[in-house]
Amino acid sequence: MRPDPDRLPVVLATGQALDRSGELGPLDLAERAARVVLDGPGDLARRIERVSVVNVLSHRAGPAPASELAARLGLAPARAETTAIGGNSPQLLVNRAAAEVASGRLGAALVAGAEAIRATRLAPQADPSPPAAGSDEVVGAERQDLSEGERAAGLLVPVFVYPLFESVLAARAGRTNAEQRSEIGRLLEGFSAVAAGHPYAWFRQPLTAGEIATPSPANRLVAEPYTKRMTAFLGSSQGSALVVTSLGAARALGREDEAVFVWAGADAEEVWYPIARPDLAAAPALGSAFEAVFSAAGVGPDDLNRLDLYSCFPSAVAIAAGELGVALDDRRGLTVTGGLAYFGGPGSNYVGHSIATMCELLRRDGEGIGLVTGVGWYLTKHSVGLYGATPPPSGFSAAEAPPPGPQVPVASGLSEPAHGRVEAATVLYDRGAVPLAAPALVRLPDGSRLAAAVGPEALAEVAEAGALRPLVGIEVEVVPGRPPTYRLGAGVARPILSTAKEGP
Repeated sequence: MRPDPDRLPVVLATGQALDRSGELGPLDLAERAARVVLDGPGDLARRIERVSVVNVLSHRAGPAPASELAARLGLAPARAETTAIGGNSPQLLVNRAAAEVASGRLGAALVAGAEAIRATRLAPQADPSPPAAGSDEVVGAERQDLSEGERAAGLLVPVFVYPLFESVLAARAGRTNAEQRSEIGRLLEGFSAVAAGHPYAWFRQPLTAGEIATPSPANRLVAEPYTKRMTAFLGSSQGSALVVTSLGAARALGREDEAVFVWAGADAEEVWYPIARPDLAAAPALGSAFEAVFSAAGVGPDDLNRLDLYSCFPSAVAIAAGELGVALDDRRGLTVTGGLAYFGGPGSNYVGHSIATMCELLRRDGEGIGLVTGVGWYLTKHSVGLYGATPPPSGFSAAEAPPPGPQVPVASGLSEPAHGRVEAATVLYDRGAVPLAAPALVRLPDGSRLAAAVGPEALAEVAEAGALRPLVGIEVEVVPGRPPTYRLGAGVARPILSTAKEGP
């Protein structure tokens, strides 16, 4: 049965905002972006039935950001909601709204998000508007991001965890950390160039591969092999907004020429805790989501004209490209914004900007298909969206990705010292480039895995070894404790772990 063309879901309008002054809070930025969307021809505002606001980290947003935004805009939606933390959230909201529009259950939804960490730092007490009463409903999984074992070993935030994935990529390529930095620099030079041309990017100065990859006082080592210029920048003040509605509504408003079609969407989750994933340099759930949207839409990676792969850290880009089957130097490029290191990483809402930018480019081109991905936590939650300048041949498809696959058993503890092999590791540095810690994921002889921290007496030796070559594959002795600690064993000079992909 042919889809009803009037029910085809579209992104009708998009808006973005940026504030370098530090005067605007997150809801000010969301409001500014939303007014760009709503103040166009026709009375789009009266059609909004749901206001969805992506999770805001800044405390100035309050517990009911969607309700307050709706009040500021003079909207009376039937539903106001926010989301759990996660960079997948904007695409998740679009996927969900598109499915409800296609089924006739929703007329139009405003999806907005903003972050103003810069404003919070400059004026932490400023809050010009009282919070709305009550709290908005929360969409998405609110679950502890890491296991207790990972937390105990010091793996507390993304900038400590994504380098673990990078260490596996480096080992498989046979590269030292310095060589991996050079490769990353070449990749991100292109990202920086894209950001330099984007009007809402935080950093508009293009950087060379050498400026990105070479450690210096202005570009300190953060976590092997990453320098500061390779990591997501969270100190921006940026906002975005878009409306998901039907083609019929766009026609009724006289704004059909603004419509960009939502072709397909899928959401998926990996094995939740990284410590339990069979392959620490892969994202099979993301690969399944890609397969699901391509199968539903009847296209493949070669049919894409534009891509935006979530880019909080280089390993996220490399792993996503691998699952998609495209090269890191693909002629189409892997970002439309410049990525979170250069465009800016406004909390959970970066993908709001990548969707808005993708739609603006497709609208300008008048043809083509674009792919957008969003990631929550540590390659844990995925949302994928396909967008087209023209209607999808088979209508919108809400594709289904399979549940997570098998897991590696996690060691519950050690009763005595044991030998193991490092499967992923990094060295963390302070602002003076002094090694602070070297967390690792270690496989034990029984096949289980644990998270370990290097013992204080071995930190200097491990940091030196990690600077010269990947720690992956090194034999270590693990000593019981909370957390377990490790030190280099007799196998320091010879890797004992194959760099090929391993199963559970």
